[in-house]
Formats: sequence, C-alpha cells, structure tokens
Amino acid sequence: MAKENMSAWSPKKYDVFISFRGEDVRHNFVSYLRSALRGANIKAYADDANLQKGDEVWPSLSQAIHDSHLAIVVFSKKYADSKWCLIELVEILHCRKTEGLKPALVLGDKVKDNDHVIQEWKAALSIGDKFIQEWKAALTEAANICGWDSRTRYHK
Repeated sequence: MAKENMSAWSPKKYDVFISFRGEDVRHNFVSYLRSALRGANIKAYADDANLQKGDEVWPSLSQAIHDSHLAIVVFSKKYADSKWCLIELVEILHCRKTEGLKPALVLGDKVKDNDHVIQEWKAALSIGDKFIQEWKAALTEAANICGWDSRTRYHK
C-alpha cells in the first residue's frame, strides 16, 4: 500500500508498527521487511531502530502502537517468551477494537506451523505472572485472525 493512501486515513506518525522477537527475526525477516517498507516509502516503527536511548520503554512502545495505522506482528519461535512482545500484542489487539488498528499477522521463518506456535506459547505461559490471563486471551485472539506464512506468502 502506498504511503499516500495510508496518510489519507488520519494524521498518524507511523504507517506500520512492527512487533517481533529480536533474537529470532531481527537480522533476517524483519530486516528485509523494513527494507521493503522503506523502498515503498512506508514509515515503519520497530523498537530496535526507533526507540531512543533514555526513553522509557513501555510509554514509547505504546505511543508508537497508537500512532500507527497498521501493526505487523511477526510470530516467531520464541515470540511468546518475551514479556514485551506479549504486552505489545495485548495493546495491538486493544487498539484493533478501540481505534480500528489493522493487525497483519505473519508466521516468521523459523516457525514450523500453527501447532508449533501454540505449543511454544503454552510453555511460555506456564510461568507465574499477573498478566498471564490477559496474554492467553491475546494469543488466543491473535490465533483466530487470518495471517500470512512468511515462507509461502499464503494466508493461514
């Protein structure tokens, strides 16, 4: 989608917010994705490139999510191991309901299939944390949204 079209929606700072587990996909899938978005003149927010030293992490991430038209969530093998990824996912899905944020869900290149992701999430969510129920609900909701498999480019 061309940037002119996104900017016509409303005055938001970013066209796209990218949520990903850095150690899994930063140097492969996400780097290619950001390059393609830049080439299409689409302004994307990714924490490793846009989060400034000295910024408070969550307020900056939350603001970037709210200031985006679209959120691309790259589910990778260890996505659910990251508290920050899960917090971002909850906020993205909240903004989907309250602000019309459009999520695009992508299975990263190291994910075998949906069943593999579900097993990883169950293992990650077995830890005791006060946010577990919220994270489980967000992961369940995300699992029911049609997305893309980055290896095949087909809807899943």
